[in-house]
Amino acid sequence: MDIAALAYSVIASTDPQDWVRFGEGIAGFSAHVVDGGIALRMDERAGRIFVEKSTADRYFASGWEVRTRRQFEAALERLAANNVEFTRSTPAERSLRHVVDMVWFLDPSGNRHELAFGFVSSFDRFVSPQAVAAFVTGDLGYGHIVLPAPEIDVVRDFLIDVLGFGVSDFMVHRPLGADGPAMRIDFMHCANARHHSLALFEGAVPSGCVHIMVEVPTLDEVGRAHDRMLKAGGRLMATLGKHTNDQMTSFYVATPGGFALEFGFGGLQIDWDRHTEFQFTEASLWGHDFSVGFGSDEKAQLANAA
Repeated sequence: MDIAALAYSVIASTDPQDWVRFGEGIAGFSAHVVDGGIALRMDERAGRIFVEKSTADRYFASGWEVRTRRQFEAALERLAANNVEFTRSTPAERSLRHVVDMVWFLDPSGNRHELAFGFVSSFDRFVSPQAVAAFVTGDLGYGHIVLPAPEIDVVRDFLIDVLGFGVSDFMVHRPLGADGPAMRIDFMHCANARHHSLALFEGAVPSGCVHIMVEVPTLDEVGRAHDRMLKAGGRLMATLGKHTNDQMTSFYVATPGGFALEFGFGGLQIDWDRHTEFQFTEASLWGHDFSVGFGSDEKAQLANAA
């Protein structure tokens, strides 16, 4: 299957205006009212994050794009051949997402994936209310997502064997220390050079997502976003730091959806013909103190489970 990139994410919200305030005030997206909800723009497309009114605040769906109608039709044949049940989109779903066609299906851990063909846009110039010059999108997609996968081996095989993803690298995470339970994180790529468009976390996450990531072209833009987050009283989920595997310099902030936004710069782009999968043992070269947000939440959940 020729999945080109992560095209968009759909967020469920009890109050979509919370996402307008967060998206424009901290991230620097531009917010637009569209049929069915709110579109958050970060480039020439009509939206990269779509927020719809709901009874809960959570991550709802990941939108993966293929580049041509023929690839879309071939992808549907592959889903059917692998006995993957998929549902055709409604006009309202396509309208909110600004796509020509779309189907959706669930992976073995229940995450909703949408396979989309053709984006719809007026190509109005992106203008950030915070004067963010640009986000790193284009052929790389809008960024990456980290999804819960308690059945991580089965989900990873599904992504590889059915959807055509590859493993970039992986880490075994022990939030309670060396003697605590091991939780694997697999970082996965599709058919572009971004180090990973999707990562799987071996555990349940009530919000439906661990974090989403957006990237900007300069470190100064990360610093400005960090300042905006502090001024707005945002909840820091991890301090500024640089990751070992994808070399991203970033910080994490809580979103209105109950998951985090990673705001970063300098992510690796990989020639997959020359890449070897590996395991890394430290999440970051420096910084990224997750105990300020993720760490405290994880330890409380695991302690209660024990």
